[in-house]
Amino acid sequence: MGFGNISIWQLLIVLLIVVVIFGTKKLRNMGGDVGGAIKNFRKAMKDDDDQDLTPDALNDLRTSNDAKGETHSEKTRSD
Repeated sequence: MGFGNISIWQLLIVLLIVVVIFGTKKLRNMGGDVGGAIKNFRKAMKDDDDQDLTPDALNDLRTSNDAKGETHSEKTRSD
């Protein structure tokens, strides 16, 4: 039982070598950094989804601009 042709004992030996080379403190810090990066990525993706306009919201925005006498193309040029 293993990954491809690698047995569990070979994986444990590689893990032991990595721990000896880097030490547990450095591995713990690296794990925390990776976890923080994943957390920030998920937050950014969620914030991006919240900012997307639905078709109804886009139509409401265009309607409010038309009521002011400003077309969509004039609004784009003024920005």
